[in-house]
Amino acid sequence: MNKKMLLFIVMVAMAIISAACGSGSNGAQAPAAQTEVPKEAATPAPEELTIKHKLGEAKLKKNPQKVAVFDYGVLDSLDKLGVEVTSVPQSSLPSYLEKYKDSKYVNAGTLFEPDFEKLNDIKPDVIFISGRAQDKYEELNKIAPTIFLAVDTTKYMDSFAANMKTLGEVFGKEKEVETELAKINDEIKAVHDKAATSGKALVVLANEGKISAYGAGSRFGIIHDVLGFAQSDEKIEASTHGQSVTAEYIAEKNPDYLFVVDRGAAVKSDKSAPSGKQTIENDLTKNTNAAKNGHIVYLDPNYWYLSGGGLISVAEMVNEISAGIK
Repeated sequence: MNKKMLLFIVMVAMAIISAACGSGSNGAQAPAAQTEVPKEAATPAPEELTIKHKLGEAKLKKNPQKVAVFDYGVLDSLDKLGVEVTSVPQSSLPSYLEKYKDSKYVNAGTLFEPDFEKLNDIKPDVIFISGRAQDKYEELNKIAPTIFLAVDTTKYMDSFAANMKTLGEVFGKEKEVETELAKINDEIKAVHDKAATSGKALVVLANEGKISAYGAGSRFGIIHDVLGFAQSDEKIEASTHGQSVTAEYIAEKNPDYLFVVDRGAAVKSDKSAPSGKQTIENDLTKNTNAAKNGHIVYLDPNYWYLSGGGLISVAEMVNEISAGIK
């Protein structure tokens, strides 16, 4: 065999061996390695919540999208937390929440009289109410899960904090709520230290020439129960609308601080009625310690009368008392 023939045989043999190495056991070409593409994770279903409240319990999905609100304290809290709402009563909005007068928000009635027809059209995922709409709870609850979040004034801060934590749970804002509550509690401690040594206080509501006094446990009782002012009258009748009093009464009790909520400055039905200042400051009250020392403090009714119980309103209420102590 000559050298050329031998070289040819060697080359053919090498080609056969090479082909065999590149094939599978059945002689087929081995497939190229493939990168496995992970399947897209399935979107988890919204978490189901059961919220217990004073009037019952509400079953709803976490982070509801269509939200109807019939309490301005809840509304200001959702505003603070960056939660958008669908429907609000627009007729008596506090001035600091006037952006909700925009037409993009459905005006579904008033705080006392919800518009059931509009609410049925909206089909909200959740409805929030407080004392003003309490009588309409059963009807509202037929339209959507309805949660009652009124503040219990006999244990103001516990009730307020519980309400805010409920909002945090519903909208996944637990951490934000805890942060805001901590800020408010720090402010309360600072004010309490000043108020405890500032004498006795009387809290009144001026309403178009009439005066009502409020004590501990009342809608304005936070001034005594939480912020630490002693009462100039410890026997004030506890009621929703306060104890009807006169200028003579104020003069007799002689408070060191007189805190005035002027309802007419926020909701005035009679334009000819006297203002809160005209009602309170007269010859009978000018000789009180509060008047003589410049301690008659007019509180913003937007926070104290229209809303209250919200992350914004409670913080501002505390700030107003702090600013009023001299």
